[in-house]
This record gives sequence, structure tokens and C-alpha cells, in this order.
Amino acid sequence: MPPRQAHIGFVSTRLASTDGVSLETAKWVKVLTSMGYECFFFTGESEWPADRTMLVAEAHFKHPEIRRINADLFDDYRRSAGTSLRIRAIKEHLKAHLYQFVRRFQVDLLVAENVLSLPMNVPLGLALAEFIAETGVPTIGHHHDFWWERRRYAVSAAHDYLRAAFPPTLRAVRHVVINSFAGHQLALQTGAGYTVIPNVMDFEMPLPPVDEYARTVRSHMGLADGEYFLLQPTRIVPRKHIERAIELARRLELPCALVISHASGDEGDAYALYLREYADLLGVRLIFASDSVDTRRGRRPDGAPVYDLADMYRQADLVTYPSDIEGFGNAFLETVYYRRPIVMNTYEIFKADIQPKGFKVIGFDGFVDEQCVARARAILENPSLAEEMVNHNFEVGRRHYSFETLESHLVSLLYECLGAHT
Repeated sequence: MPPRQAHIGFVSTRLASTDGVSLETAKWVKVLTSMGYECFFFTGESEWPADRTMLVAEAHFKHPEIRRINADLFDDYRRSAGTSLRIRAIKEHLKAHLYQFVRRFQVDLLVAENVLSLPMNVPLGLALAEFIAETGVPTIGHHHDFWWERRRYAVSAAHDYLRAAFPPTLRAVRHVVINSFAGHQLALQTGAGYTVIPNVMDFEMPLPPVDEYARTVRSHMGLADGEYFLLQPTRIVPRKHIERAIELARRLELPCALVISHASGDEGDAYALYLREYADLLGVRLIFASDSVDTRRGRRPDGAPVYDLADMYRQADLVTYPSDIEGFGNAFLETVYYRRPIVMNTYEIFKADIQPKGFKVIGFDGFVDEQCVARARAILENPSLAEEMVNHNFEVGRRHYSFETLESHLVSLLYECLGAHT
């Protein structure tokens, strides 16, 4: 009997919804499955098949105990003895479940999706690091963000934990980052080697025709005939600087509405309230649409339609992406794939890793200037200009950020981790 293909176990706090980590994990799973591997999931929330998933409530960053731990760890430089005790207890609980997970699904390789780089769940990171140290199970740390990139972790009573597990420097762990700058910082912080694997899109998958369901997006969002649809396809967090998109909408001097597709996530609602007040001040119509957008189509309990991201992108006239900081830029690649024009802040990673590939964007550097406003207005009023931009970007994206690119990276990485067992 020939040896079976390796079983790969993904570990994350959440593998559901439209957050970037969940979406990118799904792409890795799709490529790995096409290569013949079987994938399994350890998480606190999952949209993957139940017979391939181990759900552990304490793995979720929204679990009440984890929230209490985070509140004590990241507000000053001292933590209580009770917090340390709770961390140890939950760590042991999660580690026991990791042992069960690997045994039950005969996992040969783990992929840690951000849980060894961003301390949203400290006990989970510690449990996984200890498990790897005890078992030597080959592990890929797929790092989308690092704690030293986030201001919210600058004041911390958790530096002993951060140095131990975020990320751990263990022989069994191969570190994957999504941009070159993150790799340089990882090396400076820990001395660890790394592989850069950028985010990708399935550029070979043709877009289906826009159907009647998708055509209801504009009316459901309340857009009038002749009103331009500006889409902000990100979570509502301060580093996205969505106020710049509101300013752009005001300065266009065209009938338009700015639609935000995602919710606030784990960083509270204060910024969303600020955006609403700012939009009211400037007289911009701002629509919060997260209740109507998910990873797949469906219906809300009240019967109202739920759209997927493809529906939102394909109905948008212009995508706004004014972030100051992005680990890579999933929304940028999605915009390229769905062939929409984009107005964006040329953030550091974009300048270093993405822009040199030759993409055409309506860019600004830190603030929305008049040239940016004029170019955005021209794109909206001249569809042929938009068509030229989006077709060019699609071809550049297909050359550099396709599933074929991801597969070529994974072939060499998996051989390094598993050798002949791949």
C-alpha cells in the first residue's frame, strides 16, 4: 500500500467570517487539497466541516476568560497573580486538546494561523509552543501580523509570554511572513529565518455573470439611481483610516455613498461612532453594511438578503483603501481580481513589495490631495479609463499573486518540513 499523503492541521482562534486570516487560510486549504493533502482544523469558531474540526471554546479570542486575561495583560506593566494562574490553567486545557487533535486526525504537520505572532489569545499561543517543544511536530507559523506592529500591545505585562511564544524560536517551526518588511523585523527581533509567501487570489477562476441577486445590492443598500457606490471592504479599525475615504467622498462633489462591508471586530465600537459623526459633519452618506455581508450568500433572521464579498465588489464603482498599515493587503488583491478601480494610501508594504510589480492605482501618500480627488472623479465619470486600469491590474495580479504562485512556494516549504512524506 502506498504511503498516505500528509495530514495538515490548521490552528487558529477563529476560522470563519470575512477576516483576512480566515480568508487566506481558506486559500491555503484549497491549494493544499488540490495537491492531495487532507486538512483539519483546531479553533474556537469554524465554518469548516464538523468531522474535520475540533472546536474548543477557550481557543476563541472572544471567550470571556480570554477577554479578562487580555484586559489585565495589555493595560499596564503589571499583571495580577490571578491572571497568571488563569493563563496556566487554560494553557494546560488547550494543550491537552491539541494532543487529542493531533491523535484523532493523525496530523503530520501543523499550520499556526497568526496564533504564534499576534497575542489575541495568549494561552493558546503558549499551549501550542509547548506542544511543539514536547512533540517536535513540524509546524509552519503563518504570520499575518506581529505584536510589535500594533500599538495596542505596546504597554504590556506579558513580555515573558511574548518572548516565549509570539513567535517561539523552535527547531520544528518554519516561519512564513506575508511581506519582506515583516521578515526583516522577525529576524531582528528573534534571529529566526523566514520565508516570504504573499497573499494570493485564484486568478484562474473566471468570474460568474452578475445575476439578479447581485443586482439587488444597490437597492438593498439604499443607493439611488445615478448615485456612485464607493466600497470600503475592511474592518472598522483606526489603522484603516476610513475618515480619509469619507473626506474623498465629500470632495468628489458627486452623488455617492460610502459603504463599509465589515464590522469593528475585536477593537471596539468607538471608531465606528467617530466615523458616523464625521460623515454627518461633512454631509457624506455612510452605510454600515456588515449585517448584510458574509462569506456566502444567505438570509438574515428577518428574511433580508445577505451578500458575499463578490457581490459587493462587483456592484461597486470605486474601492477605497486608505489604510496606514497593512500586513499585505487582501482587499487590494480582491479589488484587482474583481476588476474594480481603487483609491488608496500607498502604505509601506505596498510601496516595497506590491507597487514595483507594475499596478496602476489612484494613490495618495498620507492625505487625500487634490490630484487624487481629480483622478478618482475622472475614473468615475469615464468608464473606459476604469476599464483600462482594471484590466491591466488583473494581468499583473495573475502573473505575481495566483494560486500557482502559492503552490510553488508550498511545494518547497512542505518538502523542507516533511521531506519524503510529502
